[in-house]
Amino acid sequence: MTDHDRLQIDQTPNPDQGDEDYVSSPEFLGRLDDIMDQGDQQALNALLEKLHGADIADIIEQLAPGRRRLFLELYGAEIDGEILSEIDESIREEVLELLPRDVLADAVREMDSDDVVDLVEDLDDTDRDAILSALDDSDQAAVRQSLAYPEYSAGRLMQSEVVTAPEHWTVGDAIDHMRREEWLPEQFYHVILVDPRRHPIGYVTLGRLLASRRDAPLRDMAEDSFRTISAYAEEADVAYIFNQYHLISAPVVDGDDRLVGVITIDDAMAVLDEEHEEDILRLAGVGDESSISDSVLQTVRQRVPWLATNIPTALAAAAVIAFFEGAISQLVALAVLMPIVASMGGNAGTQTLTVAVRGLATRDLSSSNALRVVRREMVVGLINGLVFGAIMAVITFLWFQDPWLAAVIGMAMVINLMVAALAGIMVPLALNKLGADPALASGTFVTMMTDVIGFMAFLGLASTVLL
Repeated sequence: MTDHDRLQIDQTPNPDQGDEDYVSSPEFLGRLDDIMDQGDQQALNALLEKLHGADIADIIEQLAPGRRRLFLELYGAEIDGEILSEIDESIREEVLELLPRDVLADAVREMDSDDVVDLVEDLDDTDRDAILSALDDSDQAAVRQSLAYPEYSAGRLMQSEVVTAPEHWTVGDAIDHMRREEWLPEQFYHVILVDPRRHPIGYVTLGRLLASRRDAPLRDMAEDSFRTISAYAEEADVAYIFNQYHLISAPVVDGDDRLVGVITIDDAMAVLDEEHEEDILRLAGVGDESSISDSVLQTVRQRVPWLATNIPTALAAAAVIAFFEGAISQLVALAVLMPIVASMGGNAGTQTLTVAVRGLATRDLSSSNALRVVRREMVVGLINGLVFGAIMAVITFLWFQDPWLAAVIGMAMVINLMVAALAGIMVPLALNKLGADPALASGTFVTMMTDVIGFMAFLGLASTVLL
């Protein structure tokens, strides 16, 4: 086994730290590797016995494919629903294939319906049916109902396990019902009040329920935060609603406003994290599903298209430089200084672009305030251009002893930083207006504009003033 096959991280274990830091320590990882090399199943079970399922899932994700197979051969019988639901989707199918069928069936039966949906939605029909066959008829029906909704919709995100109560019940009625019920969701935050047609009309928090008298009517203690979510609503809208209105859970309704499930805050925040992660990855041009668990071939496939889109922008910048080839050949200082103008413009554009994409994602930036934000960014670009233009002018004068060259780079810096600020805000706004993902394509256009305008401004001014 090579060092690349082992887990590596530079951290020192601290007994006072939690499991997350402990499992990342070199001592723990070295012990894990030794146990796996020895094939000691009992020692491996003892080592992982007290770890949270999410930490075990992290260990599985960090292992190289060959070591992952060995780990699952030794520990596969201990994999439960909690661990399975935490495993990254990039390696989930691989893990499912390696698990014994009986272990997989037991794990699936432990999972909430929303976690089962997340587990099987990307599998082919044969594999999906094989997994769902482990569930009883009612649970199968609930999962298939969720799968019938569009991908990335609230219907896929919800769990069908819901605690409801008729609107006329009292606190005592609800408590007695929950005590008699043989099965309740592992986690729930509200008792949802429904009318005879199963339309949700309100909900009561468990804390309020337990703090009230038994004869208190449930309808009198319904929360003001109550709102329903359509099963066809997009996941991104669900995450926004939870974040905007500070919800803990929300009932999901079908086209007839009947209750079909509930979404809890952990699922909504997971969507929000995924949206933010996708934006970061897209802005970096590495694909929206990149993971450290991906193989070399997968990584290349994800990155090549984004690198290829930069070729036209690079050629456009090169064409501008070629147009001023004569000026550059007469004054070598231009070749020395022009990358500075383009680089500063690119950095300024990226700053504005990042803020704009984030604002669009959180809906803080909209058509109602776009003009004000554009004006602000233009003023910021002007001020930054004047400041850094003056700095570069002084540096250029001290370097080349040419006041006109110093003035040219100063003016070019002002122009390019203003263009960068304008492009950084206008490009994502335009793409969003056209229905395209601003995080997906904005970087390419902004880079092209700052490079082309930066070179054109600097070399054009230099040709006019200096030659």
